[in-house]
Amino acid sequence: MAIPLLYALCGLIVGALVGLTGVGGGSLMTPILVLGFGQPPAVAVGTDLLFSASTKLVATASFGFSRRVDWGIVGRLIIGSIPAAAAVILWFWLDHRPPGVVDQLISRCLAVILAVAAVALLLQNYLRRWGLRFTAAWVSGTEHHKVLLTVAAGALLGFGVTMTSVGAGALGVAALVALYPLRLPTDRLVATDIAHALPITAIAAAGHAVLGHVDLRALACLLVGSIPGVLMASRATIRFPPQLTRTLIAVMLVVVSGRLFLG
Repeated sequence: MAIPLLYALCGLIVGALVGLTGVGGGSLMTPILVLGFGQPPAVAVGTDLLFSASTKLVATASFGFSRRVDWGIVGRLIIGSIPAAAAVILWFWLDHRPPGVVDQLISRCLAVILAVAAVALLLQNYLRRWGLRFTAAWVSGTEHHKVLLTVAAGALLGFGVTMTSVGAGALGVAALVALYPLRLPTDRLVATDIAHALPITAIAAAGHAVLGHVDLRALACLLVGSIPGVLMASRATIRFPPQLTRTLIAVMLVVVSGRLFLG
């Protein structure tokens, strides 16, 4: 009985972080499943993707109802992210390496992306200032450049999320902060990032489920805790200052990344 309760508690905490800051979903849940519960990396990724898709569906509905999602930016990201996610699933399907080799590859990719995500979280304010300078310097062609860069960012996110279940939050928010520093205030930034993450995680989760990379019992327990957490937290986003939470998450990601590298 203790293990299901621990899963539910982890789901509650991670769901609340997703609703409050838009980050912390895969960045925390996948390492928790691997290091805390001993799940194989491939199963941890698949389970977390299905978990993330479920929580992001609830959060997107909540944000969409309050009209905080910039659907134009979401569409640009999807142009790059969906094909990239499909390509990774196809590679998993066609590749016939032993499970241990695949798990090791995923673990190494996870460690790298966690480290990058930590840096992105810590440098978010610098990225916003860079975005403002970029906009000021290239006024005439800014929108065209932003479309191309947004599609490219979507492709990178699609690859990273499908391979490791990490990046939709931390890296997605960092990309949007740099590309749209004026168009997206904090509440719309979080809402838009989560709305884009929904289709990527759904497609990636479906692919991993077909490949048998999902622990349904763990998933059910995680959802019991996460859905109330994300619902309550998403309503508090406007009033909650995310800087402290981002810093704490970044520190945790650095520690977890080191553990995965050494493990």
